[in-house]
Amino acid sequence: MADYYAVLGVRKDATGEEIKRAYRKLARELHPDVNPDAAAQERFKQVSTAYEVLSDPEKRRIVDLGGDPLGQAGGGGAGAGFSGFGGFGDVFEAFFGGAAAGGGRGRRSRVRPGNDALLQMSLTLEEAAFGVRRELTVETAIVCATCDGAGCAPGTSTRTCATCGGSGEIQSVQRSFLGQVMTSRTCNACAGTGEQITSPCPTCGTEGRVRSRRTLTVDVPAGIEDGMRIRLSGQGEVGPGGGPAGDIYVEISEQPHETFTREGADLHCTVAVPVTAAALGADHVLATLDGEEKIDIKAGVQSGAVITLRGRGVPRLRSSTRGDLHVHLEVRTPTRLDDEQERLLRELAALRHEDVAAVTKNNGLFGKMRDAFGGR
Repeated sequence: MADYYAVLGVRKDATGEEIKRAYRKLARELHPDVNPDAAAQERFKQVSTAYEVLSDPEKRRIVDLGGDPLGQAGGGGAGAGFSGFGGFGDVFEAFFGGAAAGGGRGRRSRVRPGNDALLQMSLTLEEAAFGVRRELTVETAIVCATCDGAGCAPGTSTRTCATCGGSGEIQSVQRSFLGQVMTSRTCNACAGTGEQITSPCPTCGTEGRVRSRRTLTVDVPAGIEDGMRIRLSGQGEVGPGGGPAGDIYVEISEQPHETFTREGADLHCTVAVPVTAAALGADHVLATLDGEEKIDIKAGVQSGAVITLRGRGVPRLRSSTRGDLHVHLEVRTPTRLDDEQERLLRELAALRHEDVAAVTKNNGLFGKMRDAFGGR
């Protein structure tokens, strides 16, 4: 595939105006009427092809994606797309705003594809995890039932445009430094379609489509994540002239959960463990997505320990497996003790031969804790 940007000598981020200026400069130097050299003529074909591609937004998008918009054009190579004098059409369009004879854009179809639409759908964690069926009410353009997309009143049809004779273009002759040049422009009477509607449809008024409110059913798959989109093919806007409908994309927005945070298919939560339970061990009942689950907290567990429940996370999208649930333990030390509780803790410290004298100064250990944490 030719490097069209290099052929014109412009950067890949060049504006349309910069591309046109580069083309005009090269065309003046290389046009066969100015430079009859065979090498110059071949170079002119390459330059004209590059401008044809880069001046068309859709063709330029294909180039930027690594494709070749002229890949299916019969001759291929730098001269692909040229047929007689018609291949030089874009040089006149660049100079005069029209196209040369034989190089016009031709008739435009009245029937064009419709637009896509983007909708938002808010889901709870449970709905995203296990899937849900939702109904959405949308208002889009649909084919007009009165004219079946034709845009004409029932019993009538379009007629050939009297202004352009059905070509969709108006031609005119202009003089330039290259001599007489025939240019063409889009016919305003028919908007380039070559047809006119003399009896518009009473319902849609030549559009071939009307707006309508309807309800769609959306099947949300299990395991879908925040930001993902579901495509409803052919459910978007019907195009002008009753053209094929676009698509509807439903973007998922997952609501925050009061207990769990999600990382892909895994879930995380934090469980507060009293200091006595951490020391002696205990059972804790946790409400998971599948119901209540008993957690065995081992004696002597430390704050920050993690208990993993395999297969208790979110189902993986389009898979039979599930993620895990990670339970993070947070040991809570009491910040306020009554006299009896403090006496018992001191007895425990003595039995464990733990010297608390050094940390009981300045109102004692628990006085410090009260100062630090505000008491409870």
